Amino acid sequence: MLSSIANKKLKTLWIYLILTAIAIIVIFPFLWLLGTSLKSPSEDIFGFPPQIIPSEPTLNNFRIVWQNYPFGRYLFNSTLVATLTVGLNLLLCSLAAYPLARLNFKGRDLIFAGIVSTITIPFQLIVIPLFIIAVKLGLKDSYLGLIFPNIASAFGIFLLRQAFLNVPKELEEAARIDGCSELGLWWYVSLPAVRPALITLAIFVFIGSWGDFLWPLLVLDSPEYYTLPRGLVDLAGTFSLDWRLIAAGAVMSIAPIFFLFLFVQKFIIPSDTGSGVKG
Repeated sequence: MLSSIANKKLKTLWIYLILTAIAIIVIFPFLWLLGTSLKSPSEDIFGFPPQIIPSEPTLNNFRIVWQNYPFGRYLFNSTLVATLTVGLNLLLCSLAAYPLARLNFKGRDLIFAGIVSTITIPFQLIVIPLFIIAVKLGLKDSYLGLIFPNIASAFGIFLLRQAFLNVPKELEEAARIDGCSELGLWWYVSLPAVRPALITLAIFVFIGSWGDFLWPLLVLDSPEYYTLPRGLVDLAGTFSLDWRLIAAGAVMSIAPIFFLFLFVQKFIIPSDTGSGVKG
């Protein structure tokens, strides 16, 4: 008995040690980036072993970046584009996923299979046709041009369809008895029931849009429309590869994602929709 308990504790200890090692490996680059952004010009940022904690920490690097570069404009552009992209994804993906999950019609499974199969197509393969379409529609060098390729995604449709499939049919039947339309079922019954999936999709879409570099590089010409990833490229050239200032800009661009996750993680919980249905 004692041997079994000791083995379990030893196994648990090994699991925690492995997880701790993985966490350190994952977190180390971010800690190094933060430490570099806080280092003064007198400190060596390329020393070995790397010194994570600055000996003379300073916020001057952040001040220089903010005052000498239109970082506020880039922050506004990224926030606007990411927010609109998230909103359109939640709306269009949920509208597409709902009938694929809750309605029976001919060819439903074939349509869903066709949508899911597009996940395997890399963005780099379709970027040229997308660019030509954007130019033809007059969307080049505009906010709409930035949002255009990301207004909906096959992954979002797949994720929300799987969530809609788990909504109890009894809730729909009760709503239909009360005279609710199909659109009303989608809005008043299904969407509240899949809130965790919606929040999960919103996080993925927001992070993807916030960190997108290739498409803004192709579609934007005017600095007034630059997003943070696009602006950081010019930041590197402006400050002649001063890695302290580049690190400060990178930290400022990552911070909103970090705080967003801290804010919404409490909402990513299992849905209790089924609790109102008696077996």
